[in-house]
Amino acid sequence: MIRAILFDLDQTLLDRSTSLNQFLNWQINFFQLVPQSDKTKFIQRFIELDQNGTVWKDVVYKNLLDEFKIESIEYYDLLKIYISDFNKFSIGFPYIHDVIKNLKQQGYLIGLISNGRTPFQEHNFHALGLQEYFSTILISEAVGLRKPDAAIFDLACKQLEVFPEQCVFIGDNELADIQGAQSVGMKTIFFNPNPQISSQIADMNLHNYQNLEMRLNQLAIKTTPEKAKQ
Repeated sequence: MIRAILFDLDQTLLDRSTSLNQFLNWQINFFQLVPQSDKTKFIQRFIELDQNGTVWKDVVYKNLLDEFKIESIEYYDLLKIYISDFNKFSIGFPYIHDVIKNLKQQGYLIGLISNGRTPFQEHNFHALGLQEYFSTILISEAVGLRKPDAAIFDLACKQLEVFPEQCVFIGDNELADIQGAQSVGMKTIFFNPNPQISSQIADMNLHNYQNLEMRLNQLAIKTTPEKAKQ
């Protein structure tokens, strides 16, 4: 019986790609970092250096200032603005608010497990307006554990007072999210908004949150192991 549903944050609840693009557009314009003709190139280079959020932004900004020969501002000033203002551009994936609200009303326990810095990740999460539905929120830096370490998944189960076998984890990273959750016995759903991108190791794939309840029902009635249902 599924009792708890756990989510990753970046590119799972938070549409980080869109959020980052909008933030960078604003930051470039506000601080006049580069001419408009170079803005797309600047954003693309930021995304390359960022490596899906795995590289902290002091390194990213240092490289960008050097590559684009920007002398009007220091990297730590841009980093400070990133930390304080990124959450103002945080956007969730379509239908996520209504879906999570409905799941909570149905009696599911809801939780978040995210790798990242504190309180940066908490602020991005709070900006989505979902906090009231979540019974546990774990950020790796805050708890000293990081996915795919089994310990962070076990900690979430302890806080929710459930067994791993009663949980479904939803995430976009096959190593950190899917393999990490599976290592403790959780069921898994791989999320990517692009229907061309799926996982072969997750129990289910999800491309649109309107289909999440259907996926959960499919998981609940499965009697034999099957991988990556479409």
